[in-house]
Amino acid sequence: MPDHLPEDNKKSGIIIGTRGSELALWQANYVKDLLAGIGLNSELKIIKTQGDKILNLSFDKLEGKGFFTKELEEELLSGSIDLAVHSHKDLPTNHPEGLIIAAVSDREDPAELLLILKDCVDVQQKLSVKFGGMVGTSSNRRKAQLLAVRPDLEIEELRGNVITRIQKLRDEKYDAIMLAKAGVLRLGLDLSEFYIEELEPNELIPAPAQGVLAYQIRESDTALFQKLQEINNHDIAEQIGIERKVLNLFEGGCQMPLGCYCRKDGSTFQIWTSKAADGNDFPDRLFTQTETAEGIAEMIVAKFAPDRKFPKNIFITRELSESSYLRNALGKHQIEIEGRSLIRTFPSINKLDPFILRNIDWVFFSSKNAIEYFFKLDPQLLSKKVKFGVLGRASEDALRLHGKKADFNGEEEGIDTSDIAKEFAKLANGTIILFPSAKGSLKTIQKELSAETKIIELTVYETVSEENVQQSFAEVLIFTSPSNVDSYFAENLLEPDQKVICIGKTTGQKFDEMGVKYTLPFSPDEMGLAEAIFALDQ
Repeated sequence: MPDHLPEDNKKSGIIIGTRGSELALWQANYVKDLLAGIGLNSELKIIKTQGDKILNLSFDKLEGKGFFTKELEEELLSGSIDLAVHSHKDLPTNHPEGLIIAAVSDREDPAELLLILKDCVDVQQKLSVKFGGMVGTSSNRRKAQLLAVRPDLEIEELRGNVITRIQKLRDEKYDAIMLAKAGVLRLGLDLSEFYIEELEPNELIPAPAQGVLAYQIRESDTALFQKLQEINNHDIAEQIGIERKVLNLFEGGCQMPLGCYCRKDGSTFQIWTSKAADGNDFPDRLFTQTETAEGIAEMIVAKFAPDRKFPKNIFITRELSESSYLRNALGKHQIEIEGRSLIRTFPSINKLDPFILRNIDWVFFSSKNAIEYFFKLDPQLLSKKVKFGVLGRASEDALRLHGKKADFNGEEEGIDTSDIAKEFAKLANGTIILFPSAKGSLKTIQKELSAETKIIELTVYETVSEENVQQSFAEVLIFTSPSNVDSYFAENLLEPDQKVICIGKTTGQKFDEMGVKYTLPFSPDEMGLAEAIFALDQ
């Protein structure tokens, strides 16, 4: 095998192997342009793979691994091409002897898109697909995570390239389909005919290395390897290295119902993992963060060990419905739930002055209770142009029940309310904002807004503590608000071995004052709580 570039690159050039779909050709031409930018001429060679030829079987029924990559790798080894461009998520974690990944691309947005026919939209439902809707996807990973939040959906097999899949939706063979956002962005597709629900990667966890391209060459082509470092994204390589190692340790291919997503927040790695036994299994989820990549993949995989121990019971200061995500996540591991609220809420006002709704640009909610009590006031005079902001997914879901969609969801900014406030301020400064809230609200969002912003405070409910709160001896105590903390510890103490989880930073501050260690989920909702419980050491 040669250890140098073609002697006269201008004449012979590098041969890039690629699949023939519109997306694969876009990716190959993108790399061709990058190579030209570092002084390398190249040409494309289209190669059909097993995955392109067999369209009547689902991915989990295709033989072996690498059914979108094997033929390209064979051509690399034979010398008929010099570089193969892959969607990194399609690659098996173990490379054929003699081949290496020389470089990786920048990461395109790894979010998932749910494309919904407009007459099949119901914004009161989570994910906005009508009840019992048919969703097309060929991914067991997507199927398991979708059914975990919407068990009523009917998931049907969907194969073909991006354009083909979209046409099948256009032909109304499905009510909705799922696609990776990266492919849609790369192809520059106009999807305005559909309703689009975007699922962030910490909500529906993507495949390892989703949104990243892999540049594969022969290991002996050392000169080409060195040249490709000029277009290698080292930070992305480090992050997806964790994701791919998790996949490797699970010994899974791209048909395994495994999602793993790593990103960096400053110097901290933040990693979300989701794994199910199959597409119909309720997935376990884990969130972890660390300052070093060393050993983190092994720690993640150990958490999913079949013989690991879970808490026998948990106490939560909220009643959980039979269909709640948290109840289903804990029920999978026979964890008993003791759920009871330690506070009572009641309305502060019984009638809404319609004058305050005039010229409103935004309504911002910091809790589910604020949403419930605000809409009980029947705010019919809200203009259609009014936008809605919420702190997180739980409030977004509560807003949906009133037929409204959040235009700003602070959860994408993390767990620090002040960070959420700063992001909202960038969007809403200079506007008129209504804040329905509880009596005594901390007003963290309001504090970040500019003097040019008109703030209208509306106290819609108050809370009072229950008396004679009974102590819980559950192994894990979950507190959902500062008021619930005050109510519980007015009469009770924490047992030595009990572990504490808090929803929201302000709830956690109560335990800071008490000097008690606690866990703060990344997202202040039931999915975040499930992740936090799964992460606990026993």
